[in-house]
Amino acid sequence: MADDDGAVPQSQTLDRGVRILEHLAAVGTPQPITEIGQALGLHRSITYRLLRTLEDHQLVERDAVGRYRLGLGIAGLARGVRSDLQTAALPRLDALVAELGVTAFLVVRSGDDAVTVASVEPQHSQAHVVYRPGIRHPVGRGAPGLALLIQEPPSGDDRPELREARDLGWATSHGEVIAGLRSVAAPILGPDGGTRAAIAVVFVDAGADTARIGAAVTAAAAEVAAALR
Repeated sequence: MADDDGAVPQSQTLDRGVRILEHLAAVGTPQPITEIGQALGLHRSITYRLLRTLEDHQLVERDAVGRYRLGLGIAGLARGVRSDLQTAALPRLDALVAELGVTAFLVVRSGDDAVTVASVEPQHSQAHVVYRPGIRHPVGRGAPGLALLIQEPPSGDDRPELREARDLGWATSHGEVIAGLRSVAAPILGPDGGTRAAIAVVFVDAGADTARIGAAVTAAAAEVAAALR
């Protein structure tokens, strides 16, 4: 998106910094300064100054070759978001990780995006997927986004995957957010029947029993919903 697209924000510098964080969350891999600037339509020198400021606050960090990714400060900020929801969800995320041996995470809706606010990774597996808080993607894409839409009124424009998710009570997707990975997610329902959030897991799809995983994730989501009542 070009820097002058749309209405001028009240704080252009803050807007640019936030868009850098959103970009890094969306791509999910470390990015060099040049690619970040090109993606956002920013001059290299401006991009560099913004990144250095974000780095000072631990919101981004550099790897050994100078590429940038989201920093641990993002996790600290995320802990303050919907803390009651996270408090209820974290024990269930831990239990899912122990049961399934995959990365589990909590997702909420922010406008038209699904945003990860907490995640738990296996501690004793030889290999697992890293899925950091702050990652966001369009709500209509990927199992977490579909799970957030399950309780919405059906529409003629609904994807077949969303229709299937409504029938099952949980959603699954493959390669829609991160290439080669499968995700399974189920909605956390509020007392009024609306969706408050979703619990999801992500893993390499190598003959996994998706139905069993779907049942486990659905049960975890129901336990979170009960704990919030």
